[in-house]
Amino acid sequence: MAKAVKPECLNLGYQISWEVYGRNESRLARALPNTTLEYKITGLSSLTTYTIEVAAVTAKGSGWVTSSTISSGVPPELPGAPSNLVISNISPRSATLQFRPGYDGKTSISKWIVEGQVGVLGDEEEWVSLHEVENEPDAQMLEVPNLTPYTHYRFRMRQVNVVGPSPLSQPSRVIQTLQAPPDVAPGSVTVRTASETSLWLRWVPLPDTQYNGNPESVGYRIKFWRVDLPSLSLTKVINDRLEREYTIEDLEEWTEYELQIQAFNAIGAGPWSEVVRGRTRESVPSAPPENVSAEAVSSTQILLTWTAVPESDQNGLILGYKILFKARDLDSEPKSQMVRGNHTQSCLLSGLRKYVLYEIQILAFTRIGDGVPSSPAIIERTKDDTPGPPVRLVFPEVRLTSVRIVWQPPEEPNGIILGYQIAYRLASSSPNKFTTVEVGSTVRQFTATDLTPESAYIFRTSAKTRQGWGEPLEATVITTEKRERPAPPRQLMIPQSDVSSRSLLLKWVPGSDGSSPIRYFTVQVRELPNGDWQTYSSSISHEATSCIIESLNPFTSYKLRVKATNDIGDSDFSAETEAVTTLQDVVYEWLACCTFLHIYALGFSRIPIQVAKATVPGEPPSSVLVTPHTTSSVLVQWQPPKTESLNGLLLGYRIYYRELDYDTGSGKESKTIQNPSALRAELTPQSSFKTVNSSSALTTYELTQLKKYKRYEVLMTAYNVIGESPTSTPVEVFVGEAAPALAPQNIQVNSLSASQLELTWDPPPADSQNGNIQGYKAILLFLLVAFILLGIAIYYWESDTQNDTEKVKVLFLPETTVRLKNLTSHTQYMVCISAFNAAGDGPRSSPSQGRTHQAAPSAPSFLAFSEITCTTLNVSWGEPTAANGVLQGYRVVYEPLAPVQGVSKVVTVDIKGNWQRWLKVRDLTKGMTYLFRVQARTIAYGPELQANVTAGPAEGSPGSPQEILVTKSASGVTLQWTEGDSGEKPTTGYIIEARPSDEGLWDMFVKDIPRSATSYTVGLDKLKQGVTYEFRVVAVNEFGYGEPSIPSVAVSAQTETPFYEEWWFLLVMALSSVILILLVVFALVLHGQSKKYKNCSTGKTISNVEESVTLDNGGFTALELNSRHLNIKNTFSKKNGTRSPPRPSPGGLHYSDEDICNKYNGAVLTEGLGLNEKPLEVSESEWEQKENTRLDTVAKALPWSLCSEETYEPSVIPPAVSQQQHFRGGADAQSLSGYISIELPLDIDMSFEAIQPPCINVSGATDSDYEDELPKHSFVNHYMSDPTYYNSWKRQQKGVKHPASYRYEECAASETEPYFQTVITTQSSGGVYTPTGQPAPGSRTPVTGFSSFV
Repeated sequence: MAKAVKPECLNLGYQISWEVYGRNESRLARALPNTTLEYKITGLSSLTTYTIEVAAVTAKGSGWVTSSTISSGVPPELPGAPSNLVISNISPRSATLQFRPGYDGKTSISKWIVEGQVGVLGDEEEWVSLHEVENEPDAQMLEVPNLTPYTHYRFRMRQVNVVGPSPLSQPSRVIQTLQAPPDVAPGSVTVRTASETSLWLRWVPLPDTQYNGNPESVGYRIKFWRVDLPSLSLTKVINDRLEREYTIEDLEEWTEYELQIQAFNAIGAGPWSEVVRGRTRESVPSAPPENVSAEAVSSTQILLTWTAVPESDQNGLILGYKILFKARDLDSEPKSQMVRGNHTQSCLLSGLRKYVLYEIQILAFTRIGDGVPSSPAIIERTKDDTPGPPVRLVFPEVRLTSVRIVWQPPEEPNGIILGYQIAYRLASSSPNKFTTVEVGSTVRQFTATDLTPESAYIFRTSAKTRQGWGEPLEATVITTEKRERPAPPRQLMIPQSDVSSRSLLLKWVPGSDGSSPIRYFTVQVRELPNGDWQTYSSSISHEATSCIIESLNPFTSYKLRVKATNDIGDSDFSAETEAVTTLQDVVYEWLACCTFLHIYALGFSRIPIQVAKATVPGEPPSSVLVTPHTTSSVLVQWQPPKTESLNGLLLGYRIYYRELDYDTGSGKESKTIQNPSALRAELTPQSSFKTVNSSSALTTYELTQLKKYKRYEVLMTAYNVIGESPTSTPVEVFVGEAAPALAPQNIQVNSLSASQLELTWDPPPADSQNGNIQGYKAILLFLLVAFILLGIAIYYWESDTQNDTEKVKVLFLPETTVRLKNLTSHTQYMVCISAFNAAGDGPRSSPSQGRTHQAAPSAPSFLAFSEITCTTLNVSWGEPTAANGVLQGYRVVYEPLAPVQGVSKVVTVDIKGNWQRWLKVRDLTKGMTYLFRVQARTIAYGPELQANVTAGPAEGSPGSPQEILVTKSASGVTLQWTEGDSGEKPTTGYIIEARPSDEGLWDMFVKDIPRSATSYTVGLDKLKQGVTYEFRVVAVNEFGYGEPSIPSVAVSAQTETPFYEEWWFLLVMALSSVILILLVVFALVLHGQSKKYKNCSTGKTISNVEESVTLDNGGFTALELNSRHLNIKNTFSKKNGTRSPPRPSPGGLHYSDEDICNKYNGAVLTEGLGLNEKPLEVSESEWEQKENTRLDTVAKALPWSLCSEETYEPSVIPPAVSQQQHFRGGADAQSLSGYISIELPLDIDMSFEAIQPPCINVSGATDSDYEDELPKHSFVNHYMSDPTYYNSWKRQQKGVKHPASYRYEECAASETEPYFQTVITTQSSGGVYTPTGQPAPGSRTPVTGFSSFV
């Protein structure tokens, strides 16, 4: 079945053909309509390979052919994966991929698919499809096109047949394509005016995928030229590939430029960007007007003429000209006169001083400020005129008939003084009758004679120039010889109503003139508290009685004084005024318009006194900054003027702004002009500005409702009640672009892997974006990183700390998602996102957190070995530089580099936790080199850090110490040795190694023993009790640890305590004390019982006796007596009075089968236990007969009763005690309470010389209990628990009659001690005593002494 894929273009049908593979003559073809997409081929030969081809047919003919090879009758299968991928012919944009095709699946391969990892390579990086090839079934080599230059790639392949795709091949090796010039130019190029001589160019940097070369070689080249001079282009080179803006300096003012930018790398440069155009900002003229000339037209006027500033130096629109002039040697600061407009090029200076040299300069100004004044200054003198009056007219010598007059030249000569005229007359004569005398220009005094004594004369003095005589100076003098200095002025007064912030009015009353007219007054001022007296004026008219004192400081205290001067001299200074304080700097508004104020003294002529003009704030607001706020508003920020320049109470600010006619952009931040501007009124008509008022408390103001995409000029003033300050420097701003007002929304941070986080977000609301998004940046700090993502700036950093190391990456992602790669594993990141446009960055979003997954750690930071001996060493390592997660532990693997005794042993040690980063190795082989490998583990083991080390002894190290001797004391073990060979360097010390018996490995036990030591004591408390130790000594020098000594003898660590502290000694003493007490008690009991037996009836028997025995001291287990007849010898050895029978020896005991089978005191036994001593040399029957005879003899000799044959039944085992408890010591304290047993050793000949009382109290212990140490266990139980001993006891023969046993008989109860029970023997007909309630006779009772030992 052949299938065809319908082509996208309109076709007329399909052409299908098939033939036997390799046989063209067998070819068959069919034409199919365009609606048929599959066709069934019939009539094929079985097991034959056919080639099938399908092609679409249009009006132009057949198109591309798709072919496939298939074997008929053989079902196709999935193909196998290609293999052996080899890459060759690597170029910047392609590579050749050679491979070995996989299994074809019994059909031809229809497609080859090449996938690749691009850029960042790793197991986590995704694979993308790079290239597909069809219709080449036999291909073994493919060219992969459309690769990116200078980019890492790794390829893999799969092949496809009609069944489907094959598995993927193994990845190829990593390659890097070659470098190539950049393919694109930087985007979004914009230019804004930066200043009068600079333009600010901005662009979006190339993303790293478009560098096409080594990032370190990538940069940008800017080309720019004047529009009117396109052939003179200049270039600037920026070597920082991450730069996105540049300010081009040193341009011409008010000049239009065109600019382009291109990217370059080490191979070459990319294409140029589109041309952008910008104009530098207006500036002040850089040259003065030309052809400046001046001509005096009168004594007070000069005419100036000039030509315009050269156009290239105008730097903007010329708004007018300023003439700067000052009188040479008279004026310190020049005055100015303004000529508005660019068309007037002349000016008449008026109001000048007569016959004075003037320095004159002229400059042009724009709205930005003043240009350069003309240089050098033009010198011109006004024309001459009649002079002013001479000055300081005095009469130093006055006689009765003569007067000498002295004067000074006029202060305003108004020309060249040609001479002086002196005229005088009697004051009482006619006003027109003067005596006139003319003198030369150099004469300064004249003596008038023939005057009338004691008469008043009026003198007049005048000067003469070429223009004539000037105004005279008049004075009166009296011809007398009675003159003296004047009296000082008095009644100085300062009316408070005449005190202002910077001036005050001083009034006084003149004193006596001393018969000589006062010529002038002098006023002095002192500032409090520590100022000196300063002369305010020394030429106050003689007619004045008051004076306005100006140029004072506001809110400052002063004192004043006055003196008068006549022809004789100066008077004393008047008394000081009271302290007076000027007001704060508030000036009446009416004073602002005054230039001169005429003050009329009472009775005197008018004297003009110049006062300062009312003061406005001296400085404008500073640091004025204007930034776009929205697309139709800007934010104005400033700093207030200095306090000392306010000159009063600051009422507020005025902001002037206007739209500029040209569009030259300046960017998001305004640029200020270095040159101070002229006054607002001088820049442009006030009507062209809009004005807003701001409170004095504010430092920010938003100008709203501005036009979009327009440039505005903003300037400011401060004002008080008097007026406004000078204007601030104009600031330009471009309106229409503003930073986004809001941050991106709904930020999500998802962890993808150990090195990747995925960020998703929503863009800022449309109404808050404030313009077109221009580009995106990524600023990656080592800990603070920002990604530029198509208008979105992403900042993220490790939450712990931050660092200033910076990286920048540029990405172009139109989607609102991005993957942050190459992050640190298992690290908490804080992520903030901000949008930005050409105006700047918007606000950041609130931080969002994300943590990358854990990964395998890096290798340990170091691997070190220490304390290397012949068999041990310490290995330590450092924490991994990059943990990449929570460290779970470490793995240490070590192995010898060569087999040890034919065996290569690899040891692996896993260490949990991160706190232990060391390991003690104790199983090394002397002189063998080992390979150590250490790796850390988080969720997986990281790479290994490995190193080799050789076990000691090190070359040059000391030899082994000699004569090792170990001595043990009660407190420790002392090792002694002698020094051996010191090696190539002197011995520096010793160590001691120990090998405990419970471990068997040598380990360092003591180190840092001084070299001078030849012995060392180890405390027993440092050794493990019950363990033996071997020791050896190792010498140390600079080369390391030397050969160890031979091991010492093994020493036990058991502590040897004094015998009186041993447990056995303490136990013996305790038992001895108990026995001693029991002996005393027993003696007392025997003494008491002897009286009771005297009253007993002879032969009296008790048929039923309830036997109970109280345990004395509660500490002895019940003993049992066997019911055998005892063969007692006729003699007893008496020792210390009455002696109990000795205990039988276990070696002579025998258990009979009958005894084992019978019941014991009512408890059924598996076997009756009869105990007999059997000699080895006697047969069983003989020994039994002999034993029975002996026991009978002993029984008959016992005086327990007067009867010849009495039953001896001493067993007091309680019925409640079971067989197992009795024989195995299982009875507890309660079941045995009240009973006592007697033990008779069988290995002692049981002979009694005398039996003291007829009744024996058996509730206490016998002498043998005190003489012999009680065994810790019952030997009956011992033998019963060991089956090997059963056969050593002969069973009793059935039918043998035993002698009657004896029983105990109790004495009268009235004489019984209250705390003891006495048991006597009685004889029963049955031969065996059985307690009440027990089975019938027939059971065997054990012989006395065969019970459990205490």
